[in-house]
Amino acid sequence: MPVADEVSNTPLIANARMYSSGAPEAAAAWTSLLNWVVTRAGCGFEVLDYPPPKPLDALWARADLGCAFMCGLPYARDLRPLTPIIAPVVRGARYQGRPIYFTDIVVRGDSSYQTLEDTFGSRIGFTVHHSQSGYVALREHLFPYRLKIGHSPYREVVGPLYGARDIVDALLAGRIDVGPLDSYVRDLIGNLQPGTGAQLRTVATTRASPMPLFVATAPIGQDLVGKLQAVFMSAARADELKAERDMLLIADFVIPERAAYEALRARAEAAAIYPDVW
Repeated sequence: MPVADEVSNTPLIANARMYSSGAPEAAAAWTSLLNWVVTRAGCGFEVLDYPPPKPLDALWARADLGCAFMCGLPYARDLRPLTPIIAPVVRGARYQGRPIYFTDIVVRGDSSYQTLEDTFGSRIGFTVHHSQSGYVALREHLFPYRLKIGHSPYREVVGPLYGARDIVDALLAGRIDVGPLDSYVRDLIGNLQPGTGAQLRTVATTRASPMPLFVATAPIGQDLVGKLQAVFMSAARADELKAERDMLLIADFVIPERAAYEALRARAEAAAIYPDVW
């Protein structure tokens, strides 16, 4: 029987928008994978299409999410009793077989910048203030340079740009010279849009952060949580999902550890020490 919102009596929502918009080709693969999970879990969630420019924070504020991707920082800050479900492990040596990701600080491939320091004095972009990859991790990485030189390293800060794809578009259009890019989005673009990926170059990479995770904002029972976790784990090995996993660079799905996300709050507070860290 479908799990429904107790107030509206409508099905709860499954959604992977966070990693469906950076490389649009990923949207169909995530939809296919989520439909497979929903069907086998027998929960009846509706796989919702929620394309840009609809804001992610409005999606995450909904009370009817049964299984939706959420950035780790908003998850850690949310005062509601959210239920963590599963987190993906991305293929690639730098992910070490763990549910982590990074911020790649990127420039246009044809620019003269070779190092992060080369970009100082130029224009930097950011996504939104509640983003771990597009704001907090970047500012955190720039702290030592701000302290060393005594002022903001950049002459202009452009934002909010709202999403990782907006950073890419702003770079390629010449509106910014450098910007933060979620490493998973960076890898998806390289995998699904190699022509675009070739136009980007990484000049620095931040420390790791816990991977965004699938959560429920609606109250769902632990039996269903366990069932969803088991089905996601089987999705990491199912022969019929090989094409989707290859597109999405999925190595595995693992149960997330709450403590790893709670540490993001302290990192965000530290990132606010210097308003002009840019």
